[in-house]
Amino acid sequence: MEYKIFRTKKFEKELYKLPKIFQAEIEEFEIKLINNPQLGKPLNYTYLREKRIKNIRIYYLVYEEFIVVMMVEISDKKLQQATIDKIKENLDYYHEIVQIALKDI
Repeated sequence: MEYKIFRTKKFEKELYKLPKIFQAEIEEFEIKLINNPQLGKPLNYTYLREKRIKNIRIYYLVYEEFIVVMMVEISDKKLQQATIDKIKENLDYYHEIVQIALKDI
């Protein structure tokens, strides 16, 4: 079963600030997530996951009920805990974004 990959606007904005080599690695990782959304390290919840690529961290949510992976944040080690806390605070918001995006397809 192939998962759809969605990105938040903030994720896209941060992604395109990164050097091209990082962008390419993140895009390759997204392709792998299509068939295996359980890659990366689970963070407190099985559906909140983190993947470290060199010195940056990619955060994403796996919505099995929608067959969707939502790429939500990018940070470095220094901002890791603050970023995770922010994601946890906004879980309902991300869930709503996924539902809206699926209606638009």
